Amino acid sequence: MSTSATASVSTHILDTSVGRPAEGVAVQLSARSGRAADWQALGGSATDADGRCKDLPALPEGTTHVRLDFAVEPYFEETAKKQADAQQDAPANRDSGAVFFPEVAITFAVTPGEHYHVPLLLNPFGYSVYRGS
Repeated sequence: MSTSATASVSTHILDTSVGRPAEGVAVQLSARSGRAADWQALGGSATDADGRCKDLPALPEGTTHVRLDFAVEPYFEETAKKQADAQQDAPANRDSGAVFFPEVAITFAVTPGEHYHVPLLLNPFGYSVYRGS
């Protein structure tokens, strides 16, 4: 939860290729206190059955920038195995098997006292993010 001296961050992932939350995606949270400052790894979590990370670490006081690193390659490899029989013509099965975006890194600026919910809309060949509520 944010205080007047810190911001807070939450995220969730929707796999738009199947219309469901993406479960089991590792998410790492990093922060820095200014554009020239070094990134500080704060810890991470993994998405639950609803695609949400409910236990991301709190941001330190003075944080101005946040980075969320999503490890999506293992998720897509597992998803492709599950869908191979059901969707023989799906792009993932016509592809070479390589994941086009093996990881997604989202960096954004924060203001103390604000909460930032950053949803990731994901599919095997693209993604988008936005500031949610």
